[in-house]
Amino acid sequence: MWWACGLAGAAVLLTGLLGGDDVAAVADRAGPVLAFLVAVTVVAELADAAGVFDAAARLAARAGRGRTWRLWLLVVALGTLATVVLSLDTTAVLLTPVVLALAAQLGLDPLPFAVTTVWLANTASLLLPVSNLTNLIALDTLAGFGVHGTAGFTALSWAPALAGLAGAVLVLGLAHRRRLRGRYGAPPPAPGRDPVLFGTATVVCCLLAPAFVSGLTPAVPAAVAAAVLVAVFAVRRPGVLRPRLLPWRTVVLVSGLFLVVEAAQVHGLEDLLRPLAGSGETFGDLLRLAGTAALTANVADNLPAYLAVEPLAGSASRLLAVLVGVNLGPLVTPWASLATLLWLDRCRARGVAISLPRFALLGLVGVAVCVPAATAALALTR
Repeated sequence: MWWACGLAGAAVLLTGLLGGDDVAAVADRAGPVLAFLVAVTVVAELADAAGVFDAAARLAARAGRGRTWRLWLLVVALGTLATVVLSLDTTAVLLTPVVLALAAQLGLDPLPFAVTTVWLANTASLLLPVSNLTNLIALDTLAGFGVHGTAGFTALSWAPALAGLAGAVLVLGLAHRRRLRGRYGAPPPAPGRDPVLFGTATVVCCLLAPAFVSGLTPAVPAAVAAAVLVAVFAVRRPGVLRPRLLPWRTVVLVSGLFLVVEAAQVHGLEDLLRPLAGSGETFGDLLRLAGTAALTANVADNLPAYLAVEPLAGSASRLLAVLVGVNLGPLVTPWASLATLLWLDRCRARGVAISLPRFALLGLVGVAVCVPAATAALALTR
């Protein structure tokens, strides 16, 4: 898939479908996203090598007190909190290795915990502006509709956010109920760790949390964190610093998607989407718009999808319906959100096989439950 997106992006450039100004606009939008992707992936890889995620998993295992379902509910709470406060991409990068290490230590099936993490990374990202980059982009447009700042955003989003989250937890719990039965034993003894690497990586990961909500462009603290860890590893364990740390395939995929969607936008994508999106603010109208946004996100990633569908909103309620679609809808295809791509990289790095057809099938059920639930809550409280 990554190579197909790369070829499509190259074709857009070589055929002149985008002019110089359009290419510059794509670079301006995609550059910070790609910089964040590279930097935060390096942080996750090096923190994992330092043993941070293994240690966090052991703490979670003790908190679960031997019951698998209790441990799963702990993951639900952690995933929700991390996404709301730190953004969905942070959850995908920092929590996924924790739950995978946890499952490995306790001999549990990793799939329920892994899928729960990525679902919560997407479906819990509607409450605050910092929870999702699409929310931050929407703030200026919402201000034009009379909705200002974090307080105004939350007043509009709280009910859809809670409804969508409840739908996700319900579907996940029912889908994995058999795998979550039973108990688990104590994890094996912790392996020996380099105290300097472990301490540095732990501090770096903890400092990323407030840095991501400080108002800085997320790529900046992620790049600083990556530089610190690379410097320490260069002294202590230089053999870990290899080219495979860089997620170049994901970079190619995301770059290609941005170029293709921008070309489509320039050549009439808005006119194509307008009949699908409709107009009006009844439940049916809002669901139609949210469904259009969700479909576009699963075809072309949620960030370019938001940029494509945003002009079709026209009001604060309809714009939030777009956010419902691009935030809660990316559960079907692995490229539907950057968080899902980051999550898939973490799973593959840990040797956890993800069946994409099964992932898509469960995601279809999730979208069918979460998006209407959130849209109904929006229609009732707007």
